[in-house]
Formats: sequence, C-alpha cells, structure tokens
Amino acid sequence: MPPCLFRPFFALLVALALVVSACGSDDDGPAAQVVEESAPEAAPTEAAPSPTEDLAPTEEAAPEAAPTEAPPAHPQRIVSLSPTATEILFAIGAGDQVIAVDQYSYYPPEAPVTDLSGWDPNVEAVLSYEPDLVVISNDSNELVAGMEAVGIDVLLNPAPADFEGGYAAIADIAVAVGRVDEAAALVADLRGEIDAALAGAPNVPIRIYHELGETHYSASSNSFIGAVYAAMGTINIADEADVDGYGFPQLTEEYIVEADPQLIVITDQVAYTAEDVAARPGWGEVSAVRDGNIVVVNADIASRWGPRLPQFIAAVAEALQTVAVPVS
Repeated sequence: MPPCLFRPFFALLVALALVVSACGSDDDGPAAQVVEESAPEAAPTEAAPSPTEDLAPTEEAAPEAAPTEAPPAHPQRIVSLSPTATEILFAIGAGDQVIAVDQYSYYPPEAPVTDLSGWDPNVEAVLSYEPDLVVISNDSNELVAGMEAVGIDVLLNPAPADFEGGYAAIADIAVAVGRVDEAAALVADLRGEIDAALAGAPNVPIRIYHELGETHYSASSNSFIGAVYAAMGTINIADEADVDGYGFPQLTEEYIVEADPQLIVITDQVAYTAEDVAARPGWGEVSAVRDGNIVVVNADIASRWGPRLPQFIAAVAEALQTVAVPVS
C-alpha cells in the first residue's frame, strides 16, 4: 500500500477500536448479548434449606438390594405318623403346621387324615407331601434313613413308660415345632387333671389284666398304661411276664387263668365283647369273669399318651370302685 494511503487507513482502524471498546462497556449492547448466549448457562443458586427441613441428598441413592428371605425357624409342613403325636401337635397349637397324618390319626376331627401308615410306612408316599418334619413313634421300614437321605428331619417320639416320660415326650415335640410355651401350659393342665383323677380313685391291691388283643398281649407296669394301674395300687399280672421290661409282654391263656385277675380291661377296638371273654373255655372260674368285672374302655384314650389320658384314668377308677366291692 502506498505510504500516503497507509496513514489515513491506520487512523481509521484506531478510531474503530475505540468505538468497539466504548460499546463493550454497555450491558445492553449487542456484544453483551453474544457473550451471554455463547457461554455455558450457569446453574441457579439454590436457597438454603429451612432449619426445620431435612437436607435433600445431593445425589440419588442407589436402590437397595432386596433382602434374602430367611427360611422359617420352625417346620411348616409336618407329617405325623403317630396318633399320639397328632393329638399333641394339635393340643399345643401346631395344627396349622400339620399337612398330613396317618390313617389312624382321626383325632381331633380337623386332623388331615390320609392313607399313610405309621406301622408300615412308605418312604416315597411320605415324601410326596414334601414335609420338612416327620414325627413317628417307631422306625419301621428304615423310614428315618430314607428321610435323612434327602435332608428331611425326623422326630422319633416313642410311647413313654410313665407319666414323667409322657410329659417329656410332649416337651420334645414342642421344641421341634416351636411351641414350647403352649406345651408348658398343656403339661401343667395335664398334671393337675391326672393328679385330681388319681386322688379320686381307690387305691386297692386288686389283680388286674389289661388285654390288648385276642393274642393276649398285655400292658405291664413298664408302660404308660400300666403306670396308670400302678398309681392306683393295683397288682398287674403282666409284670412277672415282662422279663425284659419291654412293657407289652404276650401272655398265655394258662398264665392268665392261673394269675386269676379280679379285673379284666379290654378296648372297644377288639373284634369281641366282654361276653366273648367270659365264654372262653376254662375262664369261668377266673375272679373277674365270675364277678362280672370285665370292662370295655375307649381304645384311643387307653392306648395314646396325650391330652385325653385323664379320661382313661377316670374310666379305670370307676371300674375299680365296683371291683373294690366284689359281686357275691
């Protein structure tokens, strides 16, 4: 560019620079608007929270993982293959935990009776109910091994030999199913009822024979049935035959006739009557037959340790009242 033209052009540039500088100081000018639109937008300042309000978290909390549901502390699918255990389970309030019982567990009426057998149990049949506890009175057909092989708990709860053993049997069931307080109340009631029934019963040394069936199995004083008779001061003719202390010896007709019982007790579950017993050949001179002292008791209450045992004691006590004054 010729020097003559450069000086006027330089002066024009300086003048324009001054104009632009003066315009930049005006907040409402076009330059200010350009700067505001091109710069990132500032986040608004939040007001300080009120002292009475909770401070909100600055970041959203991560969702908590769903808690893993713990397994039940006590069994909820119980199969009972013992009529006595079934009565006890319902008496201590565990009926809702019972899903199936054996064919003879028909008391109480609400018990879920099935065709399961307690005497000849089938492992596959029991497992079909998907139990988490099986209660039995004896280990038939290796049921315990079959259940334990698949991780199912089994409670073996055999018939007790006396009253204290019966109370302990109730406690064992209660611990297994989580009903300890209820069982304590039941035992307290049973103790009171049994003590009252025994206090009202005669205490006499009468010879007694308890017949379980036509093959002459009996109950000695080593059984809970015999414990009832012993508590009333009777002489149990089966005791001498129970050499191994099993509690349920098998007698012979000759043995029974020679022992000469003054009271014979049979149950309503046998297929014969008191008259049939009296008509047995050679039994005519037995004191109980001669004096008409053959009584029939309910098979359930006579064969099951449990809440209804006081009824059995009352029935025997009533019979003893008659025997105490033999018919002449």
